[in-house]
Amino acid sequence: MALTTYEGVVEKGMVRLKKGIRLPENAIVYVIVPEQVEKKVVRVRTPRLANRKQASQFKMKISKA
Repeated sequence: MALTTYEGVVEKGMVRLKKGIRLPENAIVYVIVPEQVEKKVVRVRTPRLANRKQASQFKMKISKA
């Protein structure tokens, strides 16, 4: 049995092949789903003050150079 590979995308639960690819009706197909590597999300947290009353100590000062 000869095999041919086509690439497609699943949309709304149906496989959509790239443009121009047409398969005959009742064709037997096999769907192989490659493992997807999870991308780790890096979160940079901003510092928090333990005491909100300290916020006045961190006011930005703008000076002309």
